[in-house]
Amino acid sequence: MKYQKPKGTADILADESAKWQYVEAKARDLFKKYRYHEMRTPIFENFEVFSRTSGETSDIVTKEMYDFHDKGDRHITLRPEGTAGIVRSFVENKLYGPEYQKPYKVYYMGPMFRYERPQSGRLREFHQIGVEAFGVDNPTLDVEVIAMAIDLLKSVGINSLKLVINTLGDLETRKNYRQALIDYLEPFENQLSEDSKERLHKNPLRVLDSKDEQDQKIVENAPSILDFLTPESQEHFDTVKCLLNDLGIEFEIDANMVRGLDYYNHTIFEIMSDSKAFDGKWTTVCAGGRYNGLVEQLGGPATPGVGFGLGVERLLLVLSSEENQLPLNDDLDVYVVGIGEETNAKTLEIVQALRHQGLTADRDYLSRKPKGQFKTASRLNARYTITIGEREIAENKANVKNMQTGEEVSVDLNKIEDNFDQVIE
Repeated sequence: MKYQKPKGTADILADESAKWQYVEAKARDLFKKYRYHEMRTPIFENFEVFSRTSGETSDIVTKEMYDFHDKGDRHITLRPEGTAGIVRSFVENKLYGPEYQKPYKVYYMGPMFRYERPQSGRLREFHQIGVEAFGVDNPTLDVEVIAMAIDLLKSVGINSLKLVINTLGDLETRKNYRQALIDYLEPFENQLSEDSKERLHKNPLRVLDSKDEQDQKIVENAPSILDFLTPESQEHFDTVKCLLNDLGIEFEIDANMVRGLDYYNHTIFEIMSDSKAFDGKWTTVCAGGRYNGLVEQLGGPATPGVGFGLGVERLLLVLSSEENQLPLNDDLDVYVVGIGEETNAKTLEIVQALRHQGLTADRDYLSRKPKGQFKTASRLNARYTITIGEREIAENKANVKNMQTGEEVSVDLNKIEDNFDQVIE
């Protein structure tokens, strides 16, 4: 039988893994500067964590959840996104307490799962990097989160970006707009897609997010949520726009933009790329916004929150299409060449000593002749080679060669094992 990976999953091989590590390291470094700390939550959660927070009419709940009953008949879900699990942990561990700094800032990295049709940059098992900040309702934090997302994308080499923002207002805004949208859409009910018919009275804002071409034509003339903002919502959105301008961050407003999850309110945003990976069409690579009611939904006190998530696969697809050469720094410091079986133990001692000094070191394990070992050292871009034969062992010396200059010197083995950096100064 020929075994293959499940549909919609991918093997991240060693060469590709280096790119993932580069992106993750960039993210960790940036998040540290913004004072975000890593949180790790389970890959699976109780079904209600996502069904309650994502919304009963969301595609995630109705179509895409990987859910099952375990041996204890518990309804379990593989996490389809990162925010709900973080919020569950925030509530369960009472991280809203007065002893914790506000805003409480965390980030996460890891696999997510959605049952959908696999396509380029969108798999059934995919990976997200995201941030969440709790406890502050100030729109300044919205802008800081947006700025951080842009900084992250630029730090890995993506420069052709477009920021699109909108507001979903507060509860009163949503209530008034919801009714206006229903009133507008009801005359078109028979022309709507089946999904939009289902959502029309449950969550009409989701109709605005429909990918169906007929639905998109219908909503072109729908009322704008911007005309229903309460004074408080208008002030929040105005402050966001003003602060973005102050930071020199260009943006567009799309009044029909909504998020695919029901827990968002006030500021929402998408950062798009017109990469060749998407045939030059503006496609979202990072999205997020504010979700002030989510902590409360999962049993915690009323606590505002804001964050974003980005798909790592899609990000790497953009980097690959733009032919960005990531500085992966996989070069080898030292390759130890052993001549004869008698050198086996000594070459192993040397590579271990070099590794303990913080250097990358390797040696031959296939009993190849010296010529073959030097070819390997060259192919691996080794900076130096150390050559040892029977005579060198007897004299307690080794030949050290600079592979760039060709300069070669005989050095005491003890010095190599104690401090190789001094040898090559």
